[in-house]
Amino acid sequence: MPLKCKRDEDRNGTIPVAEKAKHTCNDWDIAGVFRPMSSFQNCFSDDFLQADCCDPMTPYEFLQRYDREEYNGDPRLVEGGFFPSSKLGVESGDTVGVVLLNLGGPDGEEAVEPFLYNLFMDPAIIDFSEVVYFQARGRVRQAFSKIISYFRSKSVAEDYKEISDDGGSPINPLTRDQSSNLEQRLNEQYAAQTGATFKTYMAMRYWEPTSEQAAAQMQEDGVDKVVLLPLYPQYSKTTTGASLVYWHELEKAGEIPAWPTTSVFEYATYPKYIEALSDRIDEGLDRFPDDVREDVHFLFSAHGTPLTEMTEREDPYCCLVHSTVQHLMEHRGFDHEFTTAFQSKVGPSEWLTPATDETVETLAEEDEDVLVIPVAFVTDHIETSYELAIEIPEELEEEGAPIPEHYEVMPGLNSHPKFIETLADMTAAQLQLPNEKTPTPGCGRPCYRPGSWRRRRVLGEGERGSGIGSGEERVPFSIPDSNPLLVWINF
Repeated sequence: MPLKCKRDEDRNGTIPVAEKAKHTCNDWDIAGVFRPMSSFQNCFSDDFLQADCCDPMTPYEFLQRYDREEYNGDPRLVEGGFFPSSKLGVESGDTVGVVLLNLGGPDGEEAVEPFLYNLFMDPAIIDFSEVVYFQARGRVRQAFSKIISYFRSKSVAEDYKEISDDGGSPINPLTRDQSSNLEQRLNEQYAAQTGATFKTYMAMRYWEPTSEQAAAQMQEDGVDKVVLLPLYPQYSKTTTGASLVYWHELEKAGEIPAWPTTSVFEYATYPKYIEALSDRIDEGLDRFPDDVREDVHFLFSAHGTPLTEMTEREDPYCCLVHSTVQHLMEHRGFDHEFTTAFQSKVGPSEWLTPATDETVETLAEEDEDVLVIPVAFVTDHIETSYELAIEIPEELEEEGAPIPEHYEVMPGLNSHPKFIETLADMTAAQLQLPNEKTPTPGCGRPCYRPGSWRRRRVLGEGERGSGIGSGEERVPFSIPDSNPLLVWINF
């Protein structure tokens, strides 16, 4: 019996199940993830051939759609414009589905390779559009993703074992906790007064539970309205944008229902988020000896992105990271010297600087004690618990480079009460609830509105701000003086 769905019609009509199965096997993409070839032995089993629904969109199929729609040049990808950010009307009796968007992580050693494959297949993360001819781009990326995920999976799996007993990422259980706490908070605060019910769902971009799995559960639960809530306080096309465009394409392909939907853009300077970060900083400072605590240098570390995302595509991420840091230090009264740096660089292209590892070395040379503050991460995971806490000090030691005498990494926000309140407020701010006044949206889009911006020159290489009390960061940026980088920051 032939299989038919909207996505198949996009590929010139009805495709027989056996033919679809063969096509999918050749792509190594079943259920949207990479599998080793041995897993396809049952690809043509009777159960598979009698399937009566569409397979989930595979990474390769999404890549084809992404390139065909030319999303890398679509302003919606950097403006969060795939879904409205206006308030969505809710009536008594409605079920509101709140979808927590995050990247996800492998749930065990065997999941590391397919997780990496899914990650590298995402064109919002690594852009091949300027280096590979369109017709060959998909196959080149697929080959690249297979090779890189295969060769990197063993070492990455060892890294996960350093921070987890089961070899999985802590981001998964920690996000489940956030989801559960948020659902409880929303229903306690709004359900009785409004007659609406709130249910939360996790949609991990590169692992399970996937967006498709979240949507299937939402449909089963009878969800009426949807809020897409990124667990990325600072918007970037490579994070929130990647999740939004995927959800958008699933809707277009008919893979998930097209609910009335609103989305949260960012909450980089929302006061409760700032308070939660400040509390975690205090917890981190408690780990230092009393006699050095007041002089500890704050090193804010955010995940890096290619420099071209900001300079050419006007991605607001760098602006929003610096804006978070500025508001946080204002909240604390500029009580410590601080620097902002970027981590996790991959590939040969130029990324946002300074690099976190190089900054740690520089601060060690100046005899600074360092508290690293993962400013763009909302849970503990491999890039905080391993890269910042273990890998950087170990690599500096192996190179014979200096290491700060006292070096600590701030605990993640995880389910800090103020952060859960932030998520609840951001959700409610996107809704018009009956009998209830909802908070003001946390985002005024300061990086997009001319006239509300204030231009601030990021310091050139070798330059330095005065630190305490001045509001200036110590940011040695490796940009030529003839081409100073200008960042837009909402003060």
